[in-house]
Amino acid sequence: MTQLGRNIIILTLLLIVFGLVTLSSAGIIDGQKKFGSEYYYFNHQILNGILPGLLLFFIFSKVKYKFWKKISLPLLIFSLALLLAVFVTRFGFSAKGATRWLNFGLISFQPSEILKLSLIIYFAAWFSGRSEKIKSWSYSIVPFFVVLGFVGLLLALQPDVGTLGIVALIALSLYFFAGAKTSHFGGLILVLAVAFFVLVQLAPYRFDRFLTFFNPASDPQGISYHINQSLIAVGRGGLWGVGFGQSQQKLGFLPEPVGDSIFAVMAEELGLVGAASLITLFFLLSLQLVKITQNSTDRFGGLFALGMTVWVASQSLINIGAITGLLPLTGIPLPFVSYGGTSIATLLAGLGIAVNIAKTT
Repeated sequence: MTQLGRNIIILTLLLIVFGLVTLSSAGIIDGQKKFGSEYYYFNHQILNGILPGLLLFFIFSKVKYKFWKKISLPLLIFSLALLLAVFVTRFGFSAKGATRWLNFGLISFQPSEILKLSLIIYFAAWFSGRSEKIKSWSYSIVPFFVVLGFVGLLLALQPDVGTLGIVALIALSLYFFAGAKTSHFGGLILVLAVAFFVLVQLAPYRFDRFLTFFNPASDPQGISYHINQSLIAVGRGGLWGVGFGQSQQKLGFLPEPVGDSIFAVMAEELGLVGAASLITLFFLLSLQLVKITQNSTDRFGGLFALGMTVWVASQSLINIGAITGLLPLTGIPLPFVSYGGTSIATLLAGLGIAVNIAKTT
């Protein structure tokens, strides 16, 4: 085991502990109210996310990472099949106006999270084998746009525009750093910007999020309620916080206290010191993944680590930025911290692969 691999393991474990501690407090009221158990979210996160995720982390850290390059296409097809299955009434189920989950009796999960990992593997494998043709129109941007367009359509239909944004960032980053032609990349950005504008116009609530971003005081009891309650929580925390378990905003004022708003609860209870500590852990983990990208002698391994970097860094930055009013609200969960078994399990699986790549650097 290299020092780089050990660093990733240590930082991952610290983030898991930080997340579980935060969730144990943030979910007490909501868990008791909805399920009759104060620690419902905490227990489910361990059983459905942490334990299977750590098992995958351990197994994938032992599997030679080049194996994933060989099965990248079947893995992508399998992930897309799961994504399509959410629209089958027998398997897919809806919550809060979105159809994003699959239920196979004993297990239920969110296939879009599995898709993130499979896309990183697929694009890393694809671009690593086409280095000499990456600037070609027919071998790069056309098939790239077809794959990303199909994935985007499925995610938009759920709808899950937040995940679509993360997927697009990951795909674009891999395409750019693989050596994309500037004109091709610029054209792709323009097309995606137009598509994003259309998606915002099609759903009034998405447009409302932009309105509240530019003017949070416009409708504090209506469309601006979420961001205002989040800012109240962050503001109450001050430097040291009000104390662990002492958040007032989680008592029914703050929407989604165990979901995308969990950073606000943590900032209220642990203050700027706690928030800065969590951000530092995300930064250090991203830095270790960047080092793998820089040190890897294998193009596939380097691109995969880059994809994981973008996943961890962009999702944490977008969540924290939205909750603190620096970005429009998106509904994107905070990695390792927000409630969601599929999210943390797939993230741990991807980091397990990164650890295996680190062994060769």
